[in-house]
Amino acid sequence: MKTNKLYDVACIGNYTKDTITSPAGTRYIDGGAINYAAHAIVRLGIPVVVVTRLAEEDRRVIDKFTASGIDSCPTYTDESTCMHLDYPTDDPDQRTLSVTGTAGSITPQEIDCVQAKAAVIGSSLRGEVGLDVIRSLSERKIMVAIDVQGFVRVLRGQALINEPWEEMTETLKYVDYLKADAVEAEFLTGESDIFKAAQFFSDMGPGEIVITHKNGVLVHTGDETYDRPFYPQNLSGRSGRGDTCIGTYIAKRLTTSPAEASIWAAAVTSLKMEKASPFDRPLSDVEALIHSRYNHGSRLN
Repeated sequence: MKTNKLYDVACIGNYTKDTITSPAGTRYIDGGAINYAAHAIVRLGIPVVVVTRLAEEDRRVIDKFTASGIDSCPTYTDESTCMHLDYPTDDPDQRTLSVTGTAGSITPQEIDCVQAKAAVIGSSLRGEVGLDVIRSLSERKIMVAIDVQGFVRVLRGQALINEPWEEMTETLKYVDYLKADAVEAEFLTGESDIFKAAQFFSDMGPGEIVITHKNGVLVHTGDETYDRPFYPQNLSGRSGRGDTCIGTYIAKRLTTSPAEASIWAAAVTSLKMEKASPFDRPLSDVEALIHSRYNHGSRLN
């Protein structure tokens, strides 16, 4: 689908068909960073479009986007990306990943169908979204947010493992917002202190850094740092935590300060972690959590 509509956010990356194993059991769900991010964004009342690749047999995912008010530009492939996520403990930062099939790489031509103020790159493994796509977005004056998971994860056989990212310096020249989790941040920077890791990334070019960790989300702007705690009642929906967080942060950041956007990101992510599916709660629930847990939303610092 080609459109001349201007969106606030474009979510770019492949849908994933997920098998999730944790101490609570095994679940089969429709996943992918774009899935979690786009549903969170549209719940905020913000125009969003998804660019993705998936098998025709999984077209229900596109139908769900449409039903939720999310536009999409899908490319149908022979197979979808199929991922197995194993969480051996209740720590959402500790997991092992494997992939049994992929939907291939998104090309610069596939992103030509959309115009957006910002793009959130949510890929699952290296090669799914490349430097050519990121450069193209930047040249079109679209703000670029990336999740480093799609650049450090490399498929070896069926195992997804973290490997050094040789194109990191070149890629970050075109990136406005960088998101990582605590494990990825330490792997790329050598810093176990997430505050130091955030500064490391900031020194490489991106204006704002978002790092999720088991207790919350850290936002670093170069001048200011905010560490917002998560308040989930349970961790049934921990998969998609970071995707929800960066999607919400970028969506709110278009109209609010980093201080306020970080609170919204923490609150939405807290509620999302209580349910395995993408975020589907009303805004009133988010506002109530902000009121009760984040200084009533009145001290955004």
